[in-house]
Amino acid sequence: MLGVGLSGQMHSLVPLDDSLNVVRPAILWNDVRSSAEAAYVRETVGSESLRRLTGNPSLEGFTVTKLLWMRNNEPVLFDRISHMLLAKDYIRYRLTGELGSDPSDASATLLFDIVRNQWSDEMCRILDVDFRLLPPIIESADIAGRITKSASQDTGLIEGVPVVVGGADNACAVVGAGVVSSGEALFSIGTSGTVVAPTISPITDPSMRIHSMRHAIPNTWYLMGVVLAAGAALDWWRSSSGYVGFSELIDEASHAEAGSNGVTFLPYLTGERTPHADANARGVFFGMHGGTRRGHMTRSVMEGVSFALKDSLELISVLKVNPSEAIAVGGGAGSATWLQMLSDIVDLPLRTVGPSEGAPLGAAMLAAVGAGAFESVIDAGTAWLTDLVSVTPNVSVRGAYDDAYGR
Repeated sequence: MLGVGLSGQMHSLVPLDDSLNVVRPAILWNDVRSSAEAAYVRETVGSESLRRLTGNPSLEGFTVTKLLWMRNNEPVLFDRISHMLLAKDYIRYRLTGELGSDPSDASATLLFDIVRNQWSDEMCRILDVDFRLLPPIIESADIAGRITKSASQDTGLIEGVPVVVGGADNACAVVGAGVVSSGEALFSIGTSGTVVAPTISPITDPSMRIHSMRHAIPNTWYLMGVVLAAGAALDWWRSSSGYVGFSELIDEASHAEAGSNGVTFLPYLTGERTPHADANARGVFFGMHGGTRRGHMTRSVMEGVSFALKDSLELISVLKVNPSEAIAVGGGAGSATWLQMLSDIVDLPLRTVGPSEGAPLGAAMLAAVGAGAFESVIDAGTAWLTDLVSVTPNVSVRGAYDDAYGR
C-alpha cells in the first residue's frame, strides 16, 4: 500500500471539543434547518463582500450557517466546540491523529478566501466566529499524517502508511474523471447533478448563482452549478409509477419524441441551488393532455434534469468559460438514452471514462501523487483512465429541445 486518499461530502459540520471528541452528530450538507442563519449571513456580510471574500452566496448548505445555527439553538453544545472539521477531515483525524483540511473542502464553508487560499479572518470577524476553530489548510495531494497504531488495529490499514489530505467529493470526482484543465467540463447525473468547469484563475459570478471553489489541484479553481434532484428525480418518478424497473421506464422514454410531446417537468423536488437558490422551490409537471403517456412523463423528467444542468452551463458561459468537450459521470451517464439526450441539450460532445469510481478514484489519484507514484494527477489520469463511450449532438432535434427549454 502506497498511501491513503480521502474524499467526502462537502459542507457537513463535525464539531469537536477540546479533547477532540465529537460534540453532536454531524449536521449534513442537505440539512436546511439553517435558513434563518443563511439570511443573517447575507444581511450581515452583504452580497458584494460575500463575493469578494468567499466567491459564493450564503445558502443553508454552507458550513458556517450550521455553526451559527448551533450558536443560536444549542448554546450549551456550541460553547463546548474547540475545533470544526468537515466529514473527510474527521475521518483523517481518526486515522492519523492530525487535524487539517484542504482548499476544495474549505471553499464550501463560507469562511475561506478562495483567492488568497486561506481562511478569511474578515469573515470570522464579521460573523464573530473564533478563528481558532478552523483547522490548518494543506494542499490536497500533500501528506497530512500517517496511519497510527490504533487506527491500524481498528481498520486493518498498515501502520505508518502516509495519508494525504484529500479533497471534497465534487473536486475529487472531477479529478477521478480526468477533468483538470481549462476548456473541459464535467456533467454528473447521480442522486444530485453537477456541472463543473475548471479555470486557471478565480472567477466569480456577479450574481453568485454559480459557485466558485478551489480545485483539489494547486493554482486551479472551478465553477460549479448544482441540481439537487437529478437521478433522485427519476427515482421519485419510478416509485410514483409503481416501482417499475428503470430499464423499462427509460426504454419507454427512448421511444417518446424530443420535447416529451409538450410535457415539461421542473425537477425542484427538494428546493434548488442553481440558478434558483431557493430551498422552497418545488417540482412541477405541466403541459399534460389526453395524448400524454408514461413514456412522455419519464422523458420529461430526464429532460427537466438535463435542462437544469444546461441552466448551469449557460451561467458558466456568461462568465466567458466555454468548455469545448465534457465528460459525463454518474448513473444517468450509464444510460445511452440519457447520455445522448444530455449531449443534444447542452450541445457538446460527451464521453464517459472508466474506471467510473468518481470521487474515490480521484482520492486514490491524490494519494498516488502524494506517495510519489505520479508527478501529477494528470499523469495519474493518463495511466489509469480509458475512454468508454462518446456521443455528439444530434442537430435534427435541436429545434424541439430549444422549444422545450424555452418552456
